[in-house]
Amino acid sequence: MKKPFATTIIVTIAASAFAAGDQTATAGRAAAPQQPLGIGRAATAEEIKALDIDVMPDGRGLPEGKGTVAEGARVYTAKCQSCHGANGQGASAERLVDRESGKNWDFATNPKLTKAIGNYWPYATTLYDYTYRAMPFTQPGTLTPNETYSLVAYLLALNKIVPDDAVMDRTTLPKVVMPSRDRFVMDNRKGGKVVK
Repeated sequence: MKKPFATTIIVTIAASAFAAGDQTATAGRAAAPQQPLGIGRAATAEEIKALDIDVMPDGRGLPEGKGTVAEGARVYTAKCQSCHGANGQGASAERLVDRESGKNWDFATNPKLTKAIGNYWPYATTLYDYTYRAMPFTQPGTLTPNETYSLVAYLLALNKIVPDDAVMDRTTLPKVVMPSRDRFVMDNRKGGKVVK
């Protein structure tokens, strides 16, 4: 049976690409023997710095910059309100403002409780981290440090955690004590596979 012309071309192109890729990989192995598969290279310090934006609960990793509640209100209206609703009350995305946590922090047994910044989030610093990396939902990673500090200040003020004239920066933000901080514990287990 005769093979269709299109199939012959596709097989020929695929075989050529595979052979070229194999030659490139072989050349790569010779040039960079430290790479186990002979592909890629070690990241530069600049590349690592650009991606190293995580912020720890104690504030390590917070960048320079600052923000106010008033500026945060402006940024929120422009970049967050369409999803999270006016004043963080929720819309197509989660509600951000709520202080109700039940009689005994009853989130596990009361499905009517909404997990929000004011009643569930344990660290203000990780609120900065998440907002900076993941928001706005349609353009994650586009907020500046100043915009992020301002948004965090605004959301903390809406939740009655900081005053309306609060200024957030790498010094003040780690000092904010969230209402639910003591409800979470650090996992400091050091055991083997059974423990972690």
